[in-house]
Amino acid sequence: MALRIGRPTGGKSNQKKFNRVLWLSALLLLLVISGNMACKKEAVEEQAETQDIIDFEGVAKVGFGKYLYVPEARGFDIVIQGQVDSGDASVLVDKEVRGKGEFSPGRPSILVADSIDVKESGRNWRNVFTRTEEVVLDDYFDVKTRDEFEELKEISYDKKESWEGKEKGKVYGRLETRTVTEGEELKEVYRIIVLDVENKEVGKIIVDSISESSLYYAKKLRLFEKLWFYVTIKETVPWRTRVGTSELFHADVFFAGLF
Repeated sequence: MALRIGRPTGGKSNQKKFNRVLWLSALLLLLVISGNMACKKEAVEEQAETQDIIDFEGVAKVGFGKYLYVPEARGFDIVIQGQVDSGDASVLVDKEVRGKGEFSPGRPSILVADSIDVKESGRNWRNVFTRTEEVVLDDYFDVKTRDEFEELKEISYDKKESWEGKEKGKVYGRLETRTVTEGEELKEVYRIIVLDVENKEVGKIIVDSISESSLYYAKKLRLFEKLWFYVTIKETVPWRTRVGTSELFHADVFFAGLF
């Protein structure tokens, strides 16, 4: 609705009427603008609260187990619960993919894949994954959980008090991988080479088990040779072995990251 306001032609009375109409018109316009802004703000906030499906598309760079990393996917780690073309996430590495993922505020770094397509020759896309299972994230590591792991300081083969009596701890170092023969099968075994503040080796931790997410992040952060390892502390290596090998204790690795 447009308001046409002419110039006053009379005296003070007409001038007052004109000023009153002008003031009411300005007030009406201000109320309309404020109302529109409030509606738009409310709509944006409601969309942010309810929009939990995010589209992604790009080239997969890292895939391990159920974890997939696509740099174009806003930095999210994509979780694939189930098989991809009769394999795991590694079959998608170096392929152009697109899909939809479910976002949850409780796991802000994770997208749970609902569907994934792979680009084939030309412009054709082929579906390789559609989620049919509930996601299992028993190795998800959030910021609050980090506080439960105390840094093991001044660690050394002759200072077992730095780890004994503690259930959890974190150490700085690099992951060492070896392939050994167990029976008739090849098996990957791991040790953590623990480093001090001067990047000097001060000991080794025997890894009894390592989470899928830890291995995924070690591959994703491969340009960073040194990482923080969050471990549950198990039995101490006997004294004679510690002296000869600098192996300190056994541990299960729960998470690996840059901090």
